[in-house]
Amino acid sequence: MTAELTVVRSGALTTVQDGGRRGHAHLGVPRSGALDAPAMRLANRLLGNHPDAAVLETTLTGCALRPDRALTVVVGGAPCPVTVERRPVAWGVPVRVPAGAVLNVGGVTAGVRAYVAVAGGIAVEPVLGSRSTDLLSGLGPAPLRDGDVLPLGAPAPLPALPDSAPWPAPPTELTLPLTLGPRADWFAPAALRTLTSAAYRVSQHSNRIGLRTEGPSLERVSTGELPSEGMVLGAVQVPPDGRPVVFLHDHPTTGGYPVIGVVPEDALSAAAQATAGTPVRFIPG
Repeated sequence: MTAELTVVRSGALTTVQDGGRRGHAHLGVPRSGALDAPAMRLANRLLGNHPDAAVLETTLTGCALRPDRALTVVVGGAPCPVTVERRPVAWGVPVRVPAGAVLNVGGVTAGVRAYVAVAGGIAVEPVLGSRSTDLLSGLGPAPLRDGDVLPLGAPAPLPALPDSAPWPAPPTELTLPLTLGPRADWFAPAALRTLTSAAYRVSQHSNRIGLRTEGPSLERVSTGELPSEGMVLGAVQVPPDGRPVVFLHDHPTTGGYPVIGVVPEDALSAAAQATAGTPVRFIPG
């Protein structure tokens, strides 16, 4: 019989995420998947799961869960207090949760997104090869609500527990390498200098679709309309207000605003943990 996990408190935004829904951009389906993929994979490895097994991604306020059977979990990503039946337990390492006990993942003390990995993984039905929630396309399971029940997979034997796990700290300043193009020529030379020299800040309007920024507006030299064209993960699109938006995992697969450059994927996990107001610098790569 399959073990289950009941959502006692869903928090501000908790979704199921895995390695993402790759290879469907031509159908208009973005990748989705965990925004801080290294954190998801580390949590899974500590449990003996496949690195891309489905986990829960929480946003700022955590969540609370009750298993119907004893299980082992790892809470990692953004640091946060963790309790089992109101008793503090360790963050970032495997923790045993008895059947019927409430695991509470508290609000983050730094960063944005915590990850709750469960031995065996979250076993909701895959859609196009992934269990991830896609907020833009509406694919995969809906964001969790209080009372939802999640099926769990069969756990593998726990690996040997390391002395410590290399959880990176959330950024106090976000540095994003940038390769200019493909529409960099739509902007004035001064705008390109501004992009790579001015201090931007993370906007509170950022989400899983894009990291929005606050800072100097980038002036365009071409004011014409751009036919919609393909967008990639990490594309830095400049909407009419002139403030760069870095596309994250739930980004649209096409867009009509010029893309001034692209941030490589391995730099985006830090973007996932950058809180509103964090300084942002784009570094030419």
